[in-house]
Amino acid sequence: MTSLDEARELLREFPIVDGHNDLPWALRKQVTYDLDARDIAVHQNAHLHTDIPRLREGGVGAQYWSVYVRSDLPDPVPTTLEQIDCVRQLLARYPQDLAPALTAADMESARAEGRIASLMGAEGGHSIANSLGTLRGLYALGVRYMTLTHNDNVAWADSATDEPGVGGLSAFGRAVVREMNREGMLVDLSHVAATTMRDALDTSTAPVIFSHSSSRAVCDHPRNIPDDVLERLPANGGMAMVTFVPKFVLQAAVDWTAAADDNMRAHGLHHLETTAEAMKVHRAFEELNPRPVATVSTVADHLDHMREVAGVDHLGIGGDYDGTAFTPDGLNDVSGYPNLIAELLDRGWSRPDLAKLTWQNAVRVLGAAEDVARDIRATRGPSNATLESLDG
Repeated sequence: MTSLDEARELLREFPIVDGHNDLPWALRKQVTYDLDARDIAVHQNAHLHTDIPRLREGGVGAQYWSVYVRSDLPDPVPTTLEQIDCVRQLLARYPQDLAPALTAADMESARAEGRIASLMGAEGGHSIANSLGTLRGLYALGVRYMTLTHNDNVAWADSATDEPGVGGLSAFGRAVVREMNREGMLVDLSHVAATTMRDALDTSTAPVIFSHSSSRAVCDHPRNIPDDVLERLPANGGMAMVTFVPKFVLQAAVDWTAAADDNMRAHGLHHLETTAEAMKVHRAFEELNPRPVATVSTVADHLDHMREVAGVDHLGIGGDYDGTAFTPDGLNDVSGYPNLIAELLDRGWSRPDLAKLTWQNAVRVLGAAEDVARDIRATRGPSNATLESLDG
């Protein structure tokens, strides 16, 4: 049996829980949520990284669908609700393959049924518009994690890719974390500044996650996790889900990406745009400036280091498919996960360790957040704190 055969066999029992996939935003940008125009029951290779046949081929058993909205929208809440509605439409349209999941138990039930557990994560605290009531509303609609920031600061938390604002979390930011703990919504620290990571770990009584982040020691990008933060995950019980985005995992890609982003802006486009027009601009730039290519081995290097620092009980996978213009060779789309598992097998990762990486850690962490929330709700009600009352 080859390593790839062994990887596929393992994934049949312990499938991938992927922490972050931007399919809903891609559907919004490409076809304004017209699911007939992007029927993911069939291959959509020409348009998307994600469809059901390739999720099956990749051994995916649970997916956190990102309900991301851009942080520069004047009123992000309606757009967040539209993103949630997109996920609900997908679940209604493909019930044989996609199972709604709100709890760790739901994830296990979906696995037993051979369906893909579908959860939601909100990418950026701007989605709650500084309102704890809106936060609770998103939880009631099924959102099970919130990334505290996206690429820009929010009023109460600093982003990794913005200038320092409040120095991590403000008093209201800590109230947001405590309210997420009370609800059972996972605190996601991808995209946030290292100061915010540390403040959140100081504040949270539930396990935190990084839904799609890699190691800063391996690739020095502010989106990645410093070792001192990784070292704190065992005491917290949380997990870091390695991402595949080349500009976050390959040092040579960092400089290239900065130049490519400048080129996008020079053409009047947002640097994260993945529309047909944007990809045409990207390809023209790449013809003149060949991009450094990440590989499966590049990602495995991050996991090897993160295992040394945090331990295998605190690792997972968050590919960021359909949220990035480029992917590593061998991890071109959601069908590629077995290639990563095969690489780790070749590096000596054991089957029990790989079962933790792919499935068990993510289920445990969500279940632990549920337990913490149950205990908190027994002792206190919801907070009605405001940004103004706490931060002035």
